[in-house]
Amino acid sequence: MTTTTLKDAPTRTINVRVPAGVYQQLEALAKATARTKSFVTLEALSHYLEAQSWQVKDIEAGIADADRGDFATDAQVNAVFAKYGA
Repeated sequence: MTTTTLKDAPTRTINVRVPAGVYQQLEALAKATARTKSFVTLEALSHYLEAQSWQVKDIEAGIADADRGDFATDAQVNAVFAKYGA
């Protein structure tokens, strides 16, 4: 999800404390790209959330598999270990 898909969505305001160096980088990038700090921050946060959300989905899927008793066989586990040299 990028800010182009979010631009007409309802918004909320948050306050975040960041180290001075991060703030300076944010200001420099915003100035260099002729964007607002809010735009750059929203882009960065959106990309981070998108990139990290796969972990939650995979964990939830793994828990659902375990709840169903769906586990890898010994042969499957050994094949993965062999593939990665463990």
